[in-house]
Amino acid sequence: MLTTVLFYVFAIILVFSALKVVTSKNPISSVLFLVLAFVTSACLWLMLNVEFLALVLIVVYVGAVMVLFLFVVMMLDIDVETMRKGFWKHLPLAILLGIIVLVEMVLVILNKPMVITGSPEVVSNNISNANQLGWVLYTQYSYPVELASMILLLGLVAAVAITLRKTDKNAKYQDIRKQVSVKASDRFEMINMPAEVEVDNLEPQNKEEVK
Repeated sequence: MLTTVLFYVFAIILVFSALKVVTSKNPISSVLFLVLAFVTSACLWLMLNVEFLALVLIVVYVGAVMVLFLFVVMMLDIDVETMRKGFWKHLPLAILLGIIVLVEMVLVILNKPMVITGSPEVVSNNISNANQLGWVLYTQYSYPVELASMILLLGLVAAVAITLRKTDKNAKYQDIRKQVSVKASDRFEMINMPAEVEVDNLEPQNKEEVK
């Protein structure tokens, strides 16, 4: 009974923190809620007797990766109001693309369900552990792997969009057209200058010649 109650409590906290990661207006708050989601997931894994994965999640992600994320978000100095200027303008296109991706995923799942072409017990006798892990990931868990790749791609696009944002500060931006059209003669200029002679080094020799 106590285990069931703890599971539902941790599950509610995990779902709430995951929603706050997406809906929070402050990026630093989103990172902190993501830390809470990782810690709660570790608690759920401990309840499933998966102590190693729970400790790895705490030490690697919460202790290292999320700290790095927090410092990066703090250094980016994200202006939320500036980022939201083109939100409503691009919202119809984003909804259309989201619907297309959702329809494709539903059609793939309904028309071609996951089918394992071989038995893992039979295959494990002939291949190595790495090949066996790849066999399981790309057969039994191929859909979760594809979903994780889409989430990582979305995070990559969002990071690039945040980095290349236009601000009112005196920041330098890359102009590909000017870089391509540049000429070698525009980069440097050859100047002819007369040779300089150090007079101080010649004075002692002149004095000895006078003596």
